[in-house]
Amino acid sequence: MGISERKEREKQEMQDLILNAAAKIFLKEGFDKVSIRKIADAIEYSPATIYLYFKDKNELFYAIQKQAFDKFFLYFQTVSPTEDPIDRLRNLGEVYIRFAMENPGYYDLMFIMRAPMESIENALDWDEGSKSHNILHEIVNQCVAKGHFKGQDPFIVAHIIWSFVHGLSSLHVRERMKMFPEDQRENMILEALKVFNDWMKKL
Repeated sequence: MGISERKEREKQEMQDLILNAAAKIFLKEGFDKVSIRKIADAIEYSPATIYLYFKDKNELFYAIQKQAFDKFFLYFQTVSPTEDPIDRLRNLGEVYIRFAMENPGYYDLMFIMRAPMESIENALDWDEGSKSHNILHEIVNQCVAKGHFKGQDPFIVAHIIWSFVHGLSSLHVRERMKMFPEDQRENMILEALKVFNDWMKKL
């Protein structure tokens, strides 16, 4: 391995170290209570080291979200290409919930935790978030072409679907279903999704 390759690897390792530590602290303390110094202390480096990689806390949080959305998109790639797009919607919902259940920390950082969105708002194109959301819109448009959701705005339909599945996922991630037996919670969420999908088939 040459010098340039070794330096690039070391740079990536340091960046990963910063991101992993920052994600844990954000989840534990919330965005507002986290500082660059606190993250630096966690990895036993100076704040100046972190500033070599990220200009501020917002950019660091955005980088963590980018990682999360990249993984999220990979989950969406497993959606089965069934003939009826309404069934693809159900499959997409199941995949969405599975991501939240298997990656609760990432899901919290992506969709629940209150944090400034300046880095995203200033980005020319937020591919990481939009490309996953576009899959939902594409499938809804395919449903409309097949005669579903007559007289409804496809954009609003997609937003309703996302809102419902996000609600189910958030209940799980934030542990708001503890009043129900633990061995029943996951099935309750999936059954609720099934009922919702059955309603959509009738529209």
